[in-house]
Amino acid sequence: MLKKTKIVATVGPASEKEETLKQMIIKGVNVFRLNFSHGSHEYHKQNLDKIRKVSKELNTRVGILQDISGPKIRTLELKEAFELKANDRLDFHKEAILGEKVAQNHYKLSINHPEILAMLKKDEYIYLYDGSIRARVVEASDNLVQTIVENDGFLSSNKGINFPNTRINIDVITQKDKKDLLWGIQNNVDFLAISFVQNAHDIDEVKNILAEHNAKIAIFAKIEKFDAVENIDDIIYSSDGIMVARGDLGIEVPYYKVPNIQKEIIRKANFASKPVITATQMLFSLAKNLNATRAEISDVANAVMDGTDAVMLSEESAVGIDPVNAVEVMSKTIIETEKHYPYNKFDHFQLCDDTDKIMHSSAYLAKDLSANAILALTSSGKSAMKMARYRPDTRIIAIAHSEKILNMLSIVWGVEPLVLVDKSDELTGLITSSIKEANKQGLINLDETYILTAGFPTGIEGSSNLIRILKKEQTQYYLNS
Repeated sequence: MLKKTKIVATVGPASEKEETLKQMIIKGVNVFRLNFSHGSHEYHKQNLDKIRKVSKELNTRVGILQDISGPKIRTLELKEAFELKANDRLDFHKEAILGEKVAQNHYKLSINHPEILAMLKKDEYIYLYDGSIRARVVEASDNLVQTIVENDGFLSSNKGINFPNTRINIDVITQKDKKDLLWGIQNNVDFLAISFVQNAHDIDEVKNILAEHNAKIAIFAKIEKFDAVENIDDIIYSSDGIMVARGDLGIEVPYYKVPNIQKEIIRKANFASKPVITATQMLFSLAKNLNATRAEISDVANAVMDGTDAVMLSEESAVGIDPVNAVEVMSKTIIETEKHYPYNKFDHFQLCDDTDKIMHSSAYLAKDLSANAILALTSSGKSAMKMARYRPDTRIIAIAHSEKILNMLSIVWGVEPLVLVDKSDELTGLITSSIKEANKQGLINLDETYILTAGFPTGIEGSSNLIRILKKEQTQYYLNS
């Protein structure tokens, strides 16, 4: 049984060998993530070349997601680690200093984005070391912020900091990010994940950079800040996809709110026909163990049932003891969960335009006629995405004129981006070449029924306006043409 929910896997030291990458694809990876918070351009280029090499050998289309690091806020260097206790004083200096212990129960340090200090107010909170230490602001000025630590913890250099009560309003695209974006453009990646998005303007900034270089890359907004949750509707509208990044999000908002936020974001992304990835610590124990916890398996299953397009492996595949096993565990969990999936969501979504109506009708016909597959001819990929939002239990086979479009569909629920055909201005010729190529790949059975969707005039984005039912006689006609 083919799984319909896709798997994104992060490449790292544990998974960078060609044989490991190959086995991960065989076990079910659909998209590989290159994490630009770590590694040089040369390192990522080596991994990218390996992925493309093994995917070509396997004749399997695999997408490439470049995850831009963004303005991660961190502590600067400390003279030695701080052993902080509740009620200790911790001062944040605007001037770059070497962090050190000032006196008993009194410490000072600096951060890599000192401009944020001027935005803090009394009684707001600062979370350090990825949320493990909480400090409350007791006095704030432009040059110095005094806080009181509220729980014990160890703090060392270059640890992450979050400001869950403060709208920090800093540029999410750093100078490093701009260089990394150019690398992605030059190396033709399929997806860009933008970190610490706060609003739609952040996405528009990335769009402008891509437009300057005439680049077509799908932009995924990572939702990991409280203000991104507040602005989610505008962000979904401006983005090509969404990633629910639950790590930092679980610090920015109360942890017990994350499950409902995840469900709501997935619901809204489904409604907008935008692919959504659920990420962070899904099978975290597999980084160090061969068996996942029951809670982790349930986490993956719940994300699948919520309607996520993809689930993601991070540490599990990048630095874990057995990345192939992690992919296999995730695949088996998806396949078992999808046996009870609520397919055919024909009454869940508003029909916003003509393409919605065509895709809704096509999916409904496929179910009603027990079709073997839906053959979705698409110029931009959007019609296949709109088809997928109805979550039909019928196969969706995407047919496109561009490898780029097929790669971009590798992350969309239920869509199999399998058939590449040449452009044609003549509709009958396009349908004929599509069916012949699908048959060549072993996707056509003359004894089965197929639903074909296309647009006329051909090759125009958003022109899907045609449905054809292909039974044996019709399919044979095109094969003999």
